[in-house]
Amino acid sequence: MKDTGAEEGGGGDGRDNIGQTEKSQSWIPKIIKKRVCSTFVEDSISNGALCQCGAARDDHASVALGDYFSTAIVNQWKSVQHSSERPTDAFGEVQFAGASKRHSHFLRLSWSTEPSMVYTILTAHWRLPLPNLVVSVVGGEGRTQVKTWVREVLRQGLVKASQSTGAWILTTGLREGVGRCVGQAVRDHATAASSFSLNKVVALGIAPWGLVEKREQLVNPQGSFPAKYYVQNISRDSCSLDNNYQAFLLVDDGSVGRRGGETDFRARLEEFISQQRTGIWGSGSIDIPVVCMLISGETDMLKRMDLSLKSCIPWLVLAGSGGLADFLSDILENRSSAPAVPSSGEGNSEALKAPNVDLKDRVAERFKKHFPSEAQTDKLVEQALSIYQNKDLITIYQGEHESPNDFDTVLLKTLVGASKQQSSVDASPYSDELKLAVTWNRVDIAKSELFNGDIQWKYEDLEDSMTDALINDKPQFVRLFTENGLNILEYLTYGRLETLYRSVPDGTLLYQLLQQCLAERLAIVERHSPSEKQNSSSKMVKDNNQDGPVKEVTLFEVSGVLELLMGDVCQPLYYKALGLQFTSSKRTSLRRANKVLRGDSFYRQLRCPYPWASLFLWAVLQNRSEMALYFWEMAGEAVLSALSGCNILRDLSKLEEETETKLSMKELAQKFENLAHDIFSSCYRSDENRSFTLLIRKSPIWGDTTCLQMGVSADARLFFSNDGVQSLLSQIWWGDMKRNTEVWKLLLAFFCPILCYTNLISFRTQDNQLEEEEMPNEDAVAQDSDNLYGTTVFSFSDIKQHEVDSDVHKSDAIKGVPYRPPQRPFIVSRWRQFWFAPVTSFLGNVLMYFLFLLLFAYMLLVDFEPPPPSGPGAAECVLYFWVFTIVCEEIRQTIFLGTMTWRQRFRLYIQDVWNKCDLTAISLFIIGLICRMFHWSYEFGRDVLCLDYMVFTLRLIHIFAIHKQLGPKIIIVGKMMKDVFFFLFFLGVWLMAYGVANQALIYSYDPNLNRIFRRVFYRPYLHIFGQIPVEEMDVGKDWDVNCTHNVTLIESGEEPCRTHESNWLVVILLVVYLLVTNILLINLLIAMFSYTFSKVQEHSDTYWKFQRYNLIVEYHSRPSLAPPFIILSHINLFIKRVIRKVPSVKIHHFVLDLEAKAANRLSTWETIQKEDFLTARNKIQKSSDSERLKRMSAKVDGVLKHLSESRDFEHRLRSLENQMEYCSSALSWVVDTLSQGSTFKPPRPPPLRDAFASSSSST
Repeated sequence: MKDTGAEEGGGGDGRDNIGQTEKSQSWIPKIIKKRVCSTFVEDSISNGALCQCGAARDDHASVALGDYFSTAIVNQWKSVQHSSERPTDAFGEVQFAGASKRHSHFLRLSWSTEPSMVYTILTAHWRLPLPNLVVSVVGGEGRTQVKTWVREVLRQGLVKASQSTGAWILTTGLREGVGRCVGQAVRDHATAASSFSLNKVVALGIAPWGLVEKREQLVNPQGSFPAKYYVQNISRDSCSLDNNYQAFLLVDDGSVGRRGGETDFRARLEEFISQQRTGIWGSGSIDIPVVCMLISGETDMLKRMDLSLKSCIPWLVLAGSGGLADFLSDILENRSSAPAVPSSGEGNSEALKAPNVDLKDRVAERFKKHFPSEAQTDKLVEQALSIYQNKDLITIYQGEHESPNDFDTVLLKTLVGASKQQSSVDASPYSDELKLAVTWNRVDIAKSELFNGDIQWKYEDLEDSMTDALINDKPQFVRLFTENGLNILEYLTYGRLETLYRSVPDGTLLYQLLQQCLAERLAIVERHSPSEKQNSSSKMVKDNNQDGPVKEVTLFEVSGVLELLMGDVCQPLYYKALGLQFTSSKRTSLRRANKVLRGDSFYRQLRCPYPWASLFLWAVLQNRSEMALYFWEMAGEAVLSALSGCNILRDLSKLEEETETKLSMKELAQKFENLAHDIFSSCYRSDENRSFTLLIRKSPIWGDTTCLQMGVSADARLFFSNDGVQSLLSQIWWGDMKRNTEVWKLLLAFFCPILCYTNLISFRTQDNQLEEEEMPNEDAVAQDSDNLYGTTVFSFSDIKQHEVDSDVHKSDAIKGVPYRPPQRPFIVSRWRQFWFAPVTSFLGNVLMYFLFLLLFAYMLLVDFEPPPPSGPGAAECVLYFWVFTIVCEEIRQTIFLGTMTWRQRFRLYIQDVWNKCDLTAISLFIIGLICRMFHWSYEFGRDVLCLDYMVFTLRLIHIFAIHKQLGPKIIIVGKMMKDVFFFLFFLGVWLMAYGVANQALIYSYDPNLNRIFRRVFYRPYLHIFGQIPVEEMDVGKDWDVNCTHNVTLIESGEEPCRTHESNWLVVILLVVYLLVTNILLINLLIAMFSYTFSKVQEHSDTYWKFQRYNLIVEYHSRPSLAPPFIILSHINLFIKRVIRKVPSVKIHHFVLDLEAKAANRLSTWETIQKEDFLTARNKIQKSSDSERLKRMSAKVDGVLKHLSESRDFEHRLRSLENQMEYCSSALSWVVDTLSQGSTFKPPRPPPLRDAFASSSSST
């Protein structure tokens, strides 16, 4: 049945499309039935006019009236025997005329309908939110007056608690008694609360069909979408439906005008719901808690309560509300004076058969006191005794004397008390209370009741609740658990991490990405595995697919998603956990992963070495803001973690299609970038050298990447604009030279290298650096370990020397001798300091590039020889060799990029816009070179080389991007180019429209394509700049051009004559064209430029600083010599790498691999800076006006709570005074009696206790 409903229902709340809604619920009459009286049983009171079902004789079918034999035998009508099921004729949506625009769902169903089917309709088709709690309000029916304090309990207690817990409230749903009060309370809270809170409260009415007024308005065999429901005089109590309920289940037992027909179905529905799991897709740690709340009530509810208690459903009795509630509170509160009754095992059944006589008499006496009009009391007393035996499942709530604001705590304790009766002996007595608090997301209750320091929590008690809080996005509970005994290292294993990824909801972007990676792995299994392995694996896949394909997601798919998002900035994560090695072939890694996952997968029992970072990734991938921020606070390497989250979120936002989710991802990414910027600013202010090391330190947590590399991948412009990052880049740019060195000094030293040995250029000496970095310390070993991460490497030569001397450094540190790097000869060291600096390499490349452009221009303008054998000339051959060295440098930049695959290297190379420009220039040069070697393509080759010269010249823009004044302007020009393209689009449309019309109006016939193209496109474009051929366009002017009207001559190429008839229209079009282009479009372009300039100018400095990094990295990795002399460096590089197999150092540019001890000390220092920053930020937030108001309101609530408690103490003191007064009076009477002896009669009667109680109540 559930499958049928799921296939055909598909959702029942499509109010925007009535036809679709009607079609989606057309299957309901085939499954859901109603009840119809099939036997007319005469009611003696009505003299045969009515049946005992409550309906008139005329309302019965002929079959029911014709069964005279059965009618004569039957004395009492029963729904099971005397009614039959028919397809339901009342379902769909109901609209309350004049009351509300909101539609409510309704369904007429038989009392024997399966609860599972109804629950599926409620959740899957009516889309009611899954409950975290179900409160079934029983009693208070009819037109009895509800007490004022009961209304307050329902309004301020029940409904408010339901909003905070996400509960369903079950009542009759009628506009009478308690049902009306609940409806009004839901309406009031819906008006005052936010839309999010509104959707969490569900008021569900379960009423007998035969009792509903105007029910004929709901009848429609095809369904009502919606049914118009109109009831007069809604101000008074009636049995009509209440418009404040979201859904109605109208239970039909075949009777009319009778109450209680829905009791059995309602009890079975409550029992079924109590067996379902909470959370997303039933991922919660507990079943849905169900509690029944008794208000007033009649004696017929004893049976319903007894059956419910036997199903272990707890009850909350509202003492003082009257009726059955007062009776039960009377016998249960005084149970301490009554003899005990066995409550388990066989003793329970024996007590039912032969209850204690004294207890039975007491119950019978109190029953007669509360229900004096009841005649048959024996059976009711037996039911009351059965209820008394389950007294542990009943909680008495003195709502008249307690505050309704604590009602949610009362519900929690009620459910906890019931769950303790079912829990095992080994279970913690507070674990069920904790699970309920997590399910309701009431961290305030957990803090005040469970984590107040009185309970010592164990890891086993918090494990399941932690998983529940993680999956259902409850970060406050995650924080609470980690602060109160949960060890995250012990909790997070690789297997549990896979479980978290498998719990990702369907339809999310992360789910789709995981499924794509999973499909790739399974495709490799089916394509490359042998037949036997393929059959076994397909069988395994089929078995796993019973719970959905997401259950097969492993860490390999997670690693694939992270590689897709983060790119090549880091090595694949979780490969080490799976026992895999990074390979260049993706297919090979897929096959290896299948072999690992096909085994026993022992890695799932291993603990995750970096649990907070793994949870941070899991939260970021799901765009869970609050949880991701908390995990970031707990994870190490704060700057790199924030940049990683920024990188992932920005890549996810590019793939996300939903606008709101995309915006939230961008906002969270910007928040992480701001955190990285602020944390690093704190680090930079604290210690400059350590902060520099922090930027280039290789991180094992994030795949051996660095902060700078991750920042570039995340496009973190704000982070790169930080003063600390720019200071590091400047030091790297200048190398060992001082940053205040003038450019003209560098030029002099460049042309005359011997000047670098003079004092013309100032260098930072190594001794000065060591004196700045060393700190006085008694322990030389500790001092030297500090310098391990206090020394920052600024050049490749220093990196190499640092790696070579690391062993010597370590051994000297162990001996306690301060380490000093070996001194090179002055000539060698000064030469390296000058020529190894990136600024020197940049200057040499700029000068040689200008010479290259001069040579190129000279060759094109002066010395461009004919094809061989006459040419090319000597200057041209030098140019060819120069370009060859440039090509070699581009190949070096592509190949020597570390251990990445060819595809990754080329993808990383092609991502740079200027590399694309280089490829274009080189490709055009090769084409021009080939074409100029042949006579037939000589001119074309020369034309290509001329265009190529323009491309090479535009490459200067990238070179001057390093300049502080020119760099930002280049950024602005790049942004304005986008505006030009938009302008050209509008201009092209208008230019083409005018050009075609103008040509057709001036010349009636002109087949010459050359003239057509010039006059349609080129001439209108010149009109914009004032070049208007008036003589040609205005026939009133003389035009000194020989023309003809002969078609033959025109087709042979002669100039056609102008058309005079429509020349007036040509002039008008010219005026309009000039008006639109010169005034409208040109000013539009100026406005766009002004807007772009003002917008980009604010952030142009940030953009320039970000692009400056790429330029510094490029020249930091380049050889010192510039083309064409760079060929010498390439030959040297080839000998080292290919022949001598010397590992490269420059491929690890801006990367520093620290030892474990130094890395831990650096991480500790970074964590301290992060904590100081967060503390300062929290102080600022607490000092804000909003936080002050929150603290003030909390204090006011506390004062009000203490006032209510003081009232309770006052009431108790009054009762104690009354008892003391009674005792003193009784003692005085005893004294008087004893003083006069036994033969004398006492002078006054003994005092009565009731008299003092009445006097105290009157006071």
